Amino acid sequence: MGDDSARGNALYYGDNLTILRQQIADAAVDLVYLDPPFNSAQDYHLIHKGQETPPTPAFADTWAWDTAAERAFADVVQGEGAAARILLALRDLIGTNGLLAYLTMMAPRLVELHRVLRPTGSLFLHCDTSASHYLKILLDGIFGAANFRNEIAWQRTQPKAHVSQRFSRAHDVILWYARSPAARLRRQYVPHAPTYVASFYTHVEPATGRRYRLDNLANPNHDRPNLTYEFPPGSGVVRVWRWTRERMAQAWAAGRVVVPARGQVVAYKRYLDEMPGTPVTDLWTDIEHLHHAHQEHLGYPTQKPLALLTRIIAASTREGAIVLDPFCGSGTTLVAAQRLGRRWIGIDTAASAIQLTQARLLAASGPDIAPPFTVVGALPTMSADGDHRP
Repeated sequence: MGDDSARGNALYYGDNLTILRQQIADAAVDLVYLDPPFNSAQDYHLIHKGQETPPTPAFADTWAWDTAAERAFADVVQGEGAAARILLALRDLIGTNGLLAYLTMMAPRLVELHRVLRPTGSLFLHCDTSASHYLKILLDGIFGAANFRNEIAWQRTQPKAHVSQRFSRAHDVILWYARSPAARLRRQYVPHAPTYVASFYTHVEPATGRRYRLDNLANPNHDRPNLTYEFPPGSGVVRVWRWTRERMAQAWAAGRVVVPARGQVVAYKRYLDEMPGTPVTDLWTDIEHLHHAHQEHLGYPTQKPLALLTRIIAASTREGAIVLDPFCGSGTTLVAAQRLGRRWIGIDTAASAIQLTQARLLAASGPDIAPPFTVVGALPTMSADGDHRP
């Protein structure tokens, strides 16, 4: 990988498998987010927002078992790794069809993405139920089942379709795998629900108006002699406490440990305004799916919200980390990474995606700022009829 790519902020036009193998070094990346084709059996187009020009082809998500798929399969199974063994087993299980062609496309790319991740890195694969169960088998083999962290369900506010023979699909799947146990989660929070606040933060401090709750200070482990003492002194109340005698005395002096009422055991005063919120779980219901009326929507099919990528990047990387998106599409991952102070590498095989991403990154940089990225690969020119020409 060249010096510019090693520092990040490089946008590649071309096949991501070739670019990964030729341009991206081992253990060079802190986070991989990929939103690849879903095996949806659809062709997607870029709708030019606010313009009357015809839609531009973006990518095809239609797969067939043909000569090219056979060659790709043969290339993968020549290896001795887990991906080769899994594809051979899947051929026996599901046969030679479009699904196997899709998985054959994904397998070597997942192997390369595993290679380029640092030991502390993570991979988030965005998919849906079309092939998520097979992709998880591949990832278990390549990353190791012990490095599976989460299957995140991102709930769309608008279901994908209304059907009569099954429940409408209203969520995507995001599979999180760590490169090794060294990967860390940086916990994310959402604001407390009003019902939660009303139910648990039931006290208001008269002098300040601050809302608070009272937390139990008893230790669930009863075999802690060093934490067993009388508190408050002279009360006759002996418990196994969560804190040492010194820490308890300091909190008491600061007014954070109180006796709620006569005869009750002391409790800790936890203020609402000191809490970061409710920890995010593996069910994400608070990020709205983009629709055509949404201000953020650019007309690119499968575009994801900035809030979604912001959460993933913030949860899994530190400032200055390198984020790689090998199917970068409209560039949402790259824009989110840039806003968060991360470096990035984007790859896409569609000229329309690269051009849209360039424009988006330039707009994010401002008109008087030189583009803080390099573009690698010769883009085709646009002909008078709106088609790309080599």
